[in-house]
Amino acid sequence: MTTILVTGGTGTLGRLVTERLRAGGHEVRVLSRRTQPYAVDLRVGGAGLDAALAGVETVVHCATTPKGGDEQAARNLVEAARRAGVGHLVYISIVGVDRVPLGYYRTKFAVERLIEESGLGWTVLRTTQFHDLLLTLFEGLAKSPVLAAPAGVPDQPVEVAEVAERLTELALAAPAGRVPDMGGPEVRTVDSLARAYLRATGRRRPVVRVPLFGKTYRAFRAGGHLTPDHAEGRVTFEEHLARRFAGNGGH
Repeated sequence: MTTILVTGGTGTLGRLVTERLRAGGHEVRVLSRRTQPYAVDLRVGGAGLDAALAGVETVVHCATTPKGGDEQAARNLVEAARRAGVGHLVYISIVGVDRVPLGYYRTKFAVERLIEESGLGWTVLRTTQFHDLLLTLFEGLAKSPVLAAPAGVPDQPVEVAEVAERLTELALAAPAGRVPDMGGPEVRTVDSLARAYLRATGRRRPVVRVPLFGKTYRAFRAGGHLTPDHAEGRVTFEEHLARRFAGNGGH
């Protein structure tokens, strides 16, 4: 039985990874800022992090925040993992972190490099955005009378449960370095996904395609965040919506 630490183990992805690992009979420790007995802020580190890593063979690093601090958190984690003799560090990243000049993407790319240069055995998986992220985006945009979608931007959303399945497989295997990207089953325009969301929730809003400007927008329009050659996901956005809103009659 392997002892595995999942950082961000109470989050959307980390929770599912934890469930799958435990179902496989592995001892899993969940590290998050508020969950005992391993309540640790990775940005601070300290004795609590060392205690969480004692005897751990594999770390699955899911903890992240677009609010900042991921690089310092990764440094603290890597240093503590080295002290603890961890054999395998698995990191979940995003397709396009090396192509899209968005601040959060640049941070994820920097964390990748920290892990690659850590001296630990490592595996990095990049995936496209989760369906859940689009839902959050559209729920916010649909509060207005008109839903404004960025013009000409494609997306390739993937089901988080499928990512959890893949991440679990990687955590139980030997360190593999940068593994092939994982994307959702379809490349779609954001406005078409927005219309699917409105249909599923019973909301009536005109969808307006709004042109944006800047390097980040151009990179998204060019598909820098897509991986059409690795469309391994099976669940479409419509299928995800049907499961999420089944039986509630929409909003």
